[in-house]
Amino acid sequence: MSATSLRLRARRVLSPLCLALALAAPAAAADIERGRYLVEALTACDNCHTPRGPDGYVREKRLSGGPQTFTGPNYSVRGPNISSDAASGVGAWSDDAVKAAIVAGIGPDGRLAPAMPSEYYRILTMRDLEAVVAYLREAAPVASARPEQRRDGEPTAETFPGAEAPFEEKALDDPLRRGFYVATLARCMECHSGETNGALDHREKLGAGGKLFRTPAGTAVGANITQHPTAGIGAWSDEEIKAAITKGVGRDGRPLKPTMANLSKAHFAKMTPQDLDALILWLRTIPPRGGP
Repeated sequence: MSATSLRLRARRVLSPLCLALALAAPAAAADIERGRYLVEALTACDNCHTPRGPDGYVREKRLSGGPQTFTGPNYSVRGPNISSDAASGVGAWSDDAVKAAIVAGIGPDGRLAPAMPSEYYRILTMRDLEAVVAYLREAAPVASARPEQRRDGEPTAETFPGAEAPFEEKALDDPLRRGFYVATLARCMECHSGETNGALDHREKLGAGGKLFRTPAGTAVGANITQHPTAGIGAWSDEEIKAAITKGVGRDGRPLKPTMANLSKAHFAKMTPQDLDALILWLRTIPPRGGP
């Protein structure tokens, strides 16, 4: 599929979100702060797009590109610069182009590699998508070298059940729907669903765990977070689940392994009590499954 066709498809994906763009006013401080919360607490964009040092993220180079390389059968990519730098970041991109990259996985040169988890971001409300873009516009520009990328052919667009289209703002008033929204943006099931034939199986193995993660600290296995009483978290209290999410500690008090250990302290610890409670409420609805 040509880049032109992909851009047309991106416009169709974005069309429900763009009706008010022509009359849009400059971003308000509240919108920028909402974007900050979404980027820092839920979507954890730094995890792929900010360099790391011995003490964690290198704050002065924030959003200028991540250190890790993501590989698949047809691609090898690194998290690019998404700061407001005009030359090496997204500073020269239009708002629509940034939105297309976030929710449709389409960049100026065609479809992005599957490492960009757009299938989880299509659920963003119009207001929240606008807020993320507003925050990225406010982030300091940081120049960086463009990482080498390899893509062979056009990757296919992925979907996450229930997140195929933007949520309406009023849906977030329902705690259960809000919990699904938070879990989706935080990509909980990207790490915690099981796999079938090497691909995530969100329909039959939702939350069942078993995915392998190879990090500099060693190999970790995505935990079962279904309501199974022994294999999962069915017997955990809400407070024990909260500690795992926001403090990176297990039921026994021992630290969890990366990447959860990193995400919990750097990002999920910033989650609001309302979102955290809603997330746990939704996790309680995941049917018990054995494994990994």
